[in-house]
Amino acid sequence: MSAAFRKAAKARQRPHRERAQPAARTKLGLLEKKKDYRLRAHDYHKKQNALRALQKKALDKNPDEFYFRMIRAEVKDGIHVIKQPKDEITPEQVKLMRTQDIKYVEMKRVAEAKKIERLKAELHLLDAAGSGRGQHLFFVDTAREVQEFDIATHLDTVPELVDRVYNRPTIATLQRETVKGPTDPAHLKKLAQQRKNQYDLLRQRIEREKAMFVISQKIQTRKDLLDKTHKVKVKKETTTGPAIYKFKFQRKR
Repeated sequence: MSAAFRKAAKARQRPHRERAQPAARTKLGLLEKKKDYRLRAHDYHKKQNALRALQKKALDKNPDEFYFRMIRAEVKDGIHVIKQPKDEITPEQVKLMRTQDIKYVEMKRVAEAKKIERLKAELHLLDAAGSGRGQHLFFVDTAREVQEFDIATHLDTVPELVDRVYNRPTIATLQRETVKGPTDPAHLKKLAQQRKNQYDLLRQRIEREKAMFVISQKIQTRKDLLDKTHKVKVKKETTTGPAIYKFKFQRKR
């Protein structure tokens, strides 16, 4: 074969090219996409260097160093598990929070508050919590006046009406008019029992309204936690209040 013929044959030859990988295999990475040994070697050494750095970091770590996960971890049946914090919440609150929405709970709380105000207006003799009878203090100057102190004389009424904190007429009023209202002891006892029942009902309504308020706060807190904003827990959840979180400030447009 002459040199001219070989030169002509070489000119007709096309350069060899690597066959491209199918498009479906591009997701497998660089090594499967293109058979370049230089890139493969570079990728291999990069991974080896990363593994050596992690091994060195693990060897240099102090095993006695404290971190907060130490107090939140335990071993159960030979398995290392992380303790999950338990929310301070009553079973009744869990049941209502799972079945009702915050709008419904708030509506019931407002209705309960209106009933409380209406009941207070009927009883007249209540404090903010609806508990117990008040005390009436009398001030005197000397110890002798304390020993000789007479409540009926000081209030200008008869001794039979001293224990009454309502409708307690003076002696002058009794001389002009008769005592209005029931005077029969049995009837008075019945009225006292009815008044006590009203006080108990008011106390129950106040406790129910407070429970509704706590539940609505806890539901709102759980809805706020769905936000992706960075937050830090400041106070744990209790049976009388929701957990308190501090959210990262974000400027709104």
